[in-house]
Amino acid sequence: MNKLLVLTFLSVILIRCNTEEARKLVWSDEFSNPGQPDSSRWNYDLGDGCPDVCGWGNNELEYYTNDSKNVRVENDILIIEAQKDSLGGKGFTSTRIISKFKGDWLYGRVEVKAKLPRGKGTWPAIWMLSTDWKYGGWPTSGEIDIMEHVGHDPGVIHGTIHTESYNHVKQTQKEGKITVADAQDAFHIYAIDWSESKMDFYVDEKLYHSVVKGTNDTFKEWPFDQKFHLIMNIAVGGNWGGAQGVDESIWPQKMEVDYVRVYQ
Repeated sequence: MNKLLVLTFLSVILIRCNTEEARKLVWSDEFSNPGQPDSSRWNYDLGDGCPDVCGWGNNELEYYTNDSKNVRVENDILIIEAQKDSLGGKGFTSTRIISKFKGDWLYGRVEVKAKLPRGKGTWPAIWMLSTDWKYGGWPTSGEIDIMEHVGHDPGVIHGTIHTESYNHVKQTQKEGKITVADAQDAFHIYAIDWSESKMDFYVDEKLYHSVVKGTNDTFKEWPFDQKFHLIMNIAVGGNWGGAQGVDESIWPQKMEVDYVRVYQ
């Protein structure tokens, strides 16, 4: 083998090893204990968002609970399950579990190994919001969508940031997409690497989308200099999830999470 190629290969290996050694696991949940999720790590958003943002701002059809029918740990797996039933004037229940005030980070690698629900009307997400809302309400303080999937477009994974300048209301969101054909049948690792000036999006270590902070960007373009927390949920219907209707015959549907790991 050419000596230059050998040296290049060894350099790449060395850089990768040094990067991995420098990165430390700072927060995780392996979901090892059956029953309710660990209350030292997780809180919940409950209800339907009313009176502030009814339907969670997206005309969603679910009512979020922390009931075991909607959220539980079984066989070392976190289950978030959407059910077709009635509560709070809504026709579905589900869960929106959050790490706010129990897991909040500025920069790092956030990865979640998960298997997704299927069927029209499902809208699972693994995402992040600002903890302190320093710059104001949504979208000014930012949103990081590590993984979004809508059941009417099976296998297409979206990774997106939303800010005051770049958001779906203005249709200016900075979004990447990748096809994961068996996302509803197998576990995959959805991750971001987040630094002071860049956001990289991965599925199973494959980089498919990057957003870079511009030299002249302000908080309107890059509010990602504050702590964010993790959110995992299944929404039902809504502006995007229900764009092709909701299949009434598919319920219940669940998102299964093997682990959450955060490195810095």
